[in-house]
Amino acid sequence: MLLLISGSLRAGSVNAAVIATAAGFTASTVYGGLAGLPHFNPDFDRDPLPVEVAALREAIGAADGVLFCTPEYAGGLPGSFKNLLDWTIGGGEMYGKPVAWINASSVAAPTGGADAHESLRKTLTYAGTRIVDDACARIPIPRQAVENGALIDPDLRGRIAVAVRRLVEAAKPANP
Repeated sequence: MLLLISGSLRAGSVNAAVIATAAGFTASTVYGGLAGLPHFNPDFDRDPLPVEVAALREAIGAADGVLFCTPEYAGGLPGSFKNLLDWTIGGGEMYGKPVAWINASSVAAPTGGADAHESLRKTLTYAGTRIVDDACARIPIPRQAVENGALIDPDLRGRIAVAVRRLVEAAKPANP
């Protein structure tokens, strides 16, 4: 089972549409608590954890792998999404976990999402995750490809399906 996390708080975001599309291709849980996480503070990264943080870490721990989709904002990761990542460091649930991401930044973005892509790689490497490079994808998605919160373009849907399939394969136990 994959945990799917959108790094965007925007209602109707392209990133949320990517996550919703990915959910249709595999057994998964969509994490929806980004907006409710408290600001990271190392003083609170101990038992008892804030309820929202405990739920995040529990969801990560229960997942076989994690797929992220996040926008680039001001040349990096959005603050709320970086906050989520900061909360994952101290618990250890991400250590060794297969992870991947889909970068859906528009081709019109100044760097095409490259800065967010590299920032996410850096943070996930620091967290000790197992980045599944074959499942990480750069898929520019125009807003007109999203209708009612879902991707309607079959080519884009197919590219997301490939990324999901690669992460699922990498997340399978070595000795089933």
